[in-house]
Amino acid sequence: MSIDPMTPSVAPAQPAPSLPPAAPAPVRPEPRRGLGLFATVLVAGITALVVGLVAGLSGYLIGQSVDENAGPAAPVVAAVPLTQSTGDTSPRSDQSIAGIVSAVLPSVVSILVEGTAESGSGSGFVLRPDGYILTNNHVVNFSDDDKKITVVFSDGTKVKGTVVGSNESYDLAVIKVKESRLPAITLGNSDALAVGDSAIAIGAPLGLDGTVTYGIISALDRPVTAGTQGDVSYINAIQTDAAINPGNSGGPLLDAAGRVIGVNSAIATLVGGGEGGSIGLGFAIPVNSAKRIAEEIIETGSASTPVIGVTLDLTFTEDGAKIGEINPGGPSDKGGLVKGDIIVKLGERVINDSTELVVAIREYAPGDPVVLEFRRGGVTREVTITLGTAEAN
Repeated sequence: MSIDPMTPSVAPAQPAPSLPPAAPAPVRPEPRRGLGLFATVLVAGITALVVGLVAGLSGYLIGQSVDENAGPAAPVVAAVPLTQSTGDTSPRSDQSIAGIVSAVLPSVVSILVEGTAESGSGSGFVLRPDGYILTNNHVVNFSDDDKKITVVFSDGTKVKGTVVGSNESYDLAVIKVKESRLPAITLGNSDALAVGDSAIAIGAPLGLDGTVTYGIISALDRPVTAGTQGDVSYINAIQTDAAINPGNSGGPLLDAAGRVIGVNSAIATLVGGGEGGSIGLGFAIPVNSAKRIAEEIIETGSASTPVIGVTLDLTFTEDGAKIGEINPGGPSDKGGLVKGDIIVKLGERVINDSTELVVAIREYAPGDPVVLEFRRGGVTREVTITLGTAEAN
């Protein structure tokens, strides 16, 4: 099983449909010259007309022969009308899924990205009435400097968008449109979720905008890595069985009250099955983390990533995260940690491997104090360090 960012593509792993980053443009065959679709339809129409005239003439002649030899006509039986309800057979409250979706859809957008070498699409949602929209970094992170971003609202309105800033580590980006009085979505609290809570996903899978799927929260604090080498995001993910497919990237995951609890970002796929689709394992970035990143990008154009100032030993296979190197002067160095220490707990969270340590750290912000529990020489110790800042994107 593999985890892929939900960016549908003409080649895998970019917004639906899209080409992979840095891939050459597809070679398109020369168009075949011929009658074309209109001429084909016209020829088919003329053929049908000729056939119809012949069939009609034959039917008329046969009918005349039958009528001359037939007896009295059979009596005509009157049609019996069927009963049909004239009212709404399913009244919907504002708290129903239909009611929630009706209220939220105007805040959800489709995002089309076109470049000279690649193109794709994804989803997003309105953060503020003055035109700020949140989406995934992998939806808009094309190498083409001349890329064109088009934001499509639920009523079909299309406007130009520009990237305000992004953070690859969190796979988040903010874009801006020159619009005002937009319907901003309501943010919820991802820390208050419980497994089994309702979850509603809205987006544009495979370019089908306004698609709604429904399920539950399947798991919390799921360590997920998504992306390609050199562009990997670490997500302390909300897992859901609400169907999520390529193109849902950047769209909202909602709770039963219509509040955003996550940003749909990745799906698990079966290796070797071609381009991935939903197998009931979708992952969303918790909204509490997304909110901090979005606020920083809107304010400064970039967002910070917290670090403890170490390089981890990825060859270590036992429980915990083993420190490979200590960054001189970094938070761990100041806290007295050394190479070879094995971190087994951060706050109240047990650390099983290196990936879990990274996603656990990224639930905090730079400057936050965190308690690390670690093993050294068979002895378990504890230290409090203040998180540092990685270079902002």
